[in-house]
This record gives sequence, structure tokens and C-alpha cells, in this order.
Amino acid sequence: MYQPQVWVQPHSVSREITVTGNGEIDAQPDYIQIQIEVRTEGKDVSQAQKENAFIMNRVIGSLVALNIPREAIQTAAYTISPNYDYIDGKQVFRGYEVQNAITVKITDISQAGTVIDTAIQNGANYVSAVQFKIKDSDTYYQTALKLALLNAIAKAKSMAETMQVPLQPIPVEIVEESQNLTPVPYKSIQLSNQEFVTPIEQGRVPITATVRVKFRF
Repeated sequence: MYQPQVWVQPHSVSREITVTGNGEIDAQPDYIQIQIEVRTEGKDVSQAQKENAFIMNRVIGSLVALNIPREAIQTAAYTISPNYDYIDGKQVFRGYEVQNAITVKITDISQAGTVIDTAIQNGANYVSAVQFKIKDSDTYYQTALKLALLNAIAKAKSMAETMQVPLQPIPVEIVEESQNLTPVPYKSIQLSNQEFVTPIEQGRVPITATVRVKFRF
């Protein structure tokens, strides 16, 4: 009986390699946002509130006088909290603290130091955040994303060359892992009246992207 011969094609094993690509671009900030606070204390909460309101109104008025638009000034936080001292292991009520915080958006970054100094001179006693920001961060992020993908491809090619294996050029999977826009921070400090201009350096805002890319070889 005749039995036909059957040729079985050997199965090629598909292997995969996964790499992580990173991209970063530094962008020029478009504006600066400053958080300015007035903190007052007192045994009587109403008196502490009145004092706080008086000082904050004076601070806001002084900023408006610098041609800062009112719509660029926004309340960020308002809290009333009891304060205690600990004497001989016992909690002793000291009074109340009223905290009123505003954020100020400044498009003329060179004006930032003057804004801080003016607020201090009119009674503000804390600057809790200074951040440089970008209006259209997505455009910069797309550039960082392209750099991240190129970085991943370069890593995969380098690894394939080291192992002496043929790398398929088209990825089988691309996963966008993260996006990060890091505002340049300015540490929280307590301030007092001063006669010099506070220096605020503009700096750059780093925008990063990360992708995970899978190739076959």
C-alpha cells in the first residue's frame, strides 16, 4: 500500500523583547503661580478672623495696584484650627490659628519678586508655593513621547545586536506608561518685612514621557 510522504515544516519559535523608553524635554514656562498666605492667631476666633480678613484685603489691594487682574487672584484655602502647647505632658489650649491662602497667576514672570515683596510689606507672612507653569503642555509632551519611542527602539536594536539576533522592526505592542510635567517648586518659607527684592529665577519646566515597547525577534 502506498503511503505518501508528508513534510512537516519546522515551527519557528517567536521570541519577544520588551524595553522601556524615556523622553524628556525642557520647556520655557509661560507664567508663574504663587501661593501667598496670611496666618493670624488669637484666643478669640472671631478676632483672629477679623485681623486675618483685614490683612488679606490689604494684600489683595496691593497686588491689584501692581496691575494684577482680580481674576488672576483666587482663594486656595481657608482654615481655622485650634493650637495647643504641651506642658508637663498635658495639652494646654493656646488659641486659634486662621489661615487664608490665595494663588496669584503672573504672566510677566519678571514681576514675581515684586509681587512677593509687596504682599509681605502689606502683611502676608507665608509663601507656600511658587510654580512655573506652561499653558500648552500637550505640544511639548508629544515631543517627549516621540523621544521616548526613539529611545525604546534604540535600546531594542542595541540588545538585538548584542545577542546577534534579527529584530523585527515593527513593534507588536506600544504602551504609554506615564506623563509627567514637573513644576519648578519654591520651598515654603515664613517671611517678614524686608527691603530687598526677592530673586525668582525663571528656570525651565521638565516634561517627561515613558513608553513600554514590545518587539519580536
